[in-house]
Amino acid sequence: MEIKILGPGCPNCATAEKNVREAVAEAGVDVSIEKITDIMAIAKYGVFVTPSVVVDGEVKAVGKVPNKEEIRAWL
Repeated sequence: MEIKILGPGCPNCATAEKNVREAVAEAGVDVSIEKITDIMAIAKYGVFVTPSVVVDGEVKAVGKVPNKEEIRAWL
């Protein structure tokens, strides 16, 4: 499984990354997590509002910080 956090580094993007990392650690699953900050790379996902979260190529959250319960449901 692969999760990508899309965002330039704003406080909400940092919170989204923190929530993803914590939810994955709590679930104990093997997941690759990548933070993407390049605007052109983010745009390739069709995302123009950050933070956004992509799970296995599918955009799951756009323009909001997902909570850990939401993230665990995606795992």
